[in-house]
Amino acid sequence: MTATQLRTATRSRDTAETSIEVYVNLDGTGATEVTTGLPFFDHMLDQLGRHGGIDLRVAARGDLHIDSHHTVEDVSITLGQTIAEALGDKVGVQRFASGRYPLDEALVDISIDLSGRPFIYWDVQMPECLPLGNPPFDPQLAEHAISSLMTSAGITAHIELVRGVNVHHIIEATFKGLARCLRTAVAVTDASLPSTKGRL
Repeated sequence: MTATQLRTATRSRDTAETSIEVYVNLDGTGATEVTTGLPFFDHMLDQLGRHGGIDLRVAARGDLHIDSHHTVEDVSITLGQTIAEALGDKVGVQRFASGRYPLDEALVDISIDLSGRPFIYWDVQMPECLPLGNPPFDPQLAEHAISSLMTSAGITAHIELVRGVNVHHIIEATFKGLARCLRTAVAVTDASLPSTKGRL
């Protein structure tokens, strides 16, 4: 990949429930512009871009008068598809990444593989908590958001909560850790394809 061959993509999704536009630049600086109508979800997606070194623009309108589920799901699906498109043939990527990521008392263990074979192992038990933000974000949607994103991007992900009591901290540590893993895994390190199959 040369300096002028940036890995970018734009995707849209329009349904009776949501209207979404997403842009990503995997070789960006972490600049973000996110508006989903859910301030807490915006904050998490902002972490994904900033800590992932991914330029990210998300504009979404959804049926928040019903609940936040459709907006979170459709944004996550569209973002995953956009990341997959931007990755292209994945030649030269590092592919794997893992680590433990803290936020105050919360600690989350994350491992990912840009395998092209989506699989999600999620062991993050959320303490009882009221919805976050206004309009409200149901903490249980964190799993659905990340699962939808990883599945649409074709990524294997194992995510486990080591410890934590504050739900905001647990979710934010998860998004930040996932961002740092993505930053490492999508990095181009050489000109080879990291697979014995000949494709990812």
